[in-house]
Amino acid sequence: MTNKPAYSILIAAGGTGGHVFPAIAIADALLELRPDNQIAFVGTKKKLEWHAVPKAGYPIHPVWISGFHRQWNPENFLFPFKLLTSLWQSYAIVKQLKPDVFISCGGYVAGPTGWIAAKQGVPIFIQEQNSYPGVTNRMLAKHAEVIYTAFDQADSWFPKGKTRLLGNPTRKQLTVMDRSLALEHFNLNPARKTILILGGSGGSKTINEAITRHLDELHHRQGLQILWQCGVKYEDKIRQEVDLKAYPHLRLMAFIDRMEAAYAAADLVISRSGAGSCAELMLTGKPSILVPSPYVAGNHQYKNAMAMANFGAAIVINDEEITQNFSDRIKAVLQDEERCRVMSEAMHRLATPEAAMNIANDILDRMDQRSHR
Repeated sequence: MTNKPAYSILIAAGGTGGHVFPAIAIADALLELRPDNQIAFVGTKKKLEWHAVPKAGYPIHPVWISGFHRQWNPENFLFPFKLLTSLWQSYAIVKQLKPDVFISCGGYVAGPTGWIAAKQGVPIFIQEQNSYPGVTNRMLAKHAEVIYTAFDQADSWFPKGKTRLLGNPTRKQLTVMDRSLALEHFNLNPARKTILILGGSGGSKTINEAITRHLDELHHRQGLQILWQCGVKYEDKIRQEVDLKAYPHLRLMAFIDRMEAAYAAADLVISRSGAGSCAELMLTGKPSILVPSPYVAGNHQYKNAMAMANFGAAIVINDEEITQNFSDRIKAVLQDEERCRVMSEAMHRLATPEAAMNIANDILDRMDQRSHR
C-alpha cells in the first residue's frame, strides 16, 4: 500500500465508447497507482456508460441531460428542464461525494457536473480524445487545471499553456488475450482469416449496408470469418434481412463486450475512425480499413484516419465510396501479408500505451502538490 494520500475522484464521460472507455482506462490507472482512491462516475441512463462503467467495477450516478439539436426536434422543448434538473442532480452528487478531483472525458453529462464542481472549488482535469474538441470540454476548459490531449491540433481550441500532449488512454486488457483463445471464444476456425467490423459503439448504417451487400462474396467466395458489431439500433433489421443460418462463419452482435478477444482474433479491422477506435487499433497493431464518419464536428474522423494512412498504418475509404469494390479491397489487403505486417508495425509505432498511466500520475502529482501548499 502506498503512503501517499488517497483522493475522492469523480469522472464524467458519456454517450459513446470514445468518451467512456478512455475514462475507464484512467480510472483503472488511478486505482492501480493508489488502491485507496475512491472513484465514481456520472452518466446518463440511456447511454453506453450506464452499462460499461458498472461492468468495469465503478459506481455511477445518473444525470439527466442531452444535447440541443441544431435542426428542429421536439426534444428541444425538454432541454431547459433537462438542464435545470442536471444542475440540481450534479449539485446533489458533488455535495454527497465531496470529490477532491473532477475529471471530464467529454460528453454532455460532463457539462453540468463539471460546472458545479468548478463552482464548488473542485480541481478540474480534462482529457480530450479528438483533434477537434467537443463542446463540453471546450466549455469547461477555462476552469481546468490541465487539459490532456491526443493531437497537437486540439491546442488551438484551448487556453494557452493548459494542454499536455499525452495520447489517448486505452484499456490494458485489450492486449492480453492469446489469438487461439480468442478464436475459441467466438467458436472460429484458426485456419480461416477473420475480419472485424466496427461501426463505433452505436454502429454505422453505411458500414452495415456495405457488409450486407458484400456478405456473399466475403463469406462464401473469399472464405472469411466475420465478427460484426452492428449496433443495437441496427441489429433487428439486419437479422430480418440476413439469413444467419446461411453464414456459419459469421458472428453478428449488437455490441462486443469482449473486445480483447475480438481484436486478438482479427486479421483485419474495418472501422469508423473515432479517436478511441484509432487508439485501440494502434495499441493492438491491427491492419485497418478506416471509413471516417462524415457526420461529426470538425471532420475529425477524416483527420484521424488520414494521419494514420499517411503513416502507413491504415487504408481510408470515404463513406460515400464504401460499396465500390469493397470486398475486392478487403481481399487485396488480406492476401498481401507483407503489407499487413508493415501496417501492423506502423500501428504499434503510433500507439501511446502508457497514456492512461501518465495522465493518472500527472493528476495525482498535481493533487499532492496542492495538498502541500
